Amino acid sequence: MGEFLDAAVRFPTVLFTSALVVVIGFWLLVVGGAVAHDGFDADVDSDALGLGGVPVAVSASLLIALSWFGSLSGSVLLARTGMSGAALHLLGVVLLFSSLIVSWRVTGLLVRRLAKLFPDEPGPSRLDFVGLTCTIRTGWVDAGFGQAEVRARDGSTAVVQVRQNGADPLALGSTGLLYAYDDTGEFFWVAPYDKALDPRTAF
Repeated sequence: MGEFLDAAVRFPTVLFTSALVVVIGFWLLVVGGAVAHDGFDADVDSDALGLGGVPVAVSASLLIALSWFGSLSGSVLLARTGMSGAALHLLGVVLLFSSLIVSWRVTGLLVRRLAKLFPDEPGPSRLDFVGLTCTIRTGWVDAGFGQAEVRARDGSTAVVQVRQNGADPLALGSTGLLYAYDDTGEFFWVAPYDKALDPRTAF
């Protein structure tokens, strides 16, 4: 254990050790809610480095952690050779850059797999359906029962719970307008469709 600790605070690993301490501190702040995990995305273009698809903090953390591990392992092996002086320093410089290059390639492979967990665009939320028309999918709709199919602006469809208060009941296959969402009951209020109120109607 002593040789690993010694390698961690000596060149070149000490550079990655310092960066790794910053990374650990950052993620502790994320867990504590003090900062957002994607707070650097607007300032850094990771796509230019081939590490896009995940938040910058994630790709940078992987790169630093892998570089630290590679440099640490290499430093321990170099120390066991018994070299010293200029030769050891030169090999340390080589180890520094080789650790970065190898870690960058490995990080790129990992990022491509992790990108599936970080979609570019969030899925439609229920509030996105307010103001859209829907098609009733149950025999009737009243204040306690009803379902309808609604098409989101991105083309996806969903079956939602709907409720109606009014004298003109909606029936199977009729069109309604979702005009409000009830968070407590988790349903939409729907009214008979009026083409003039359809937000997608071209004027």
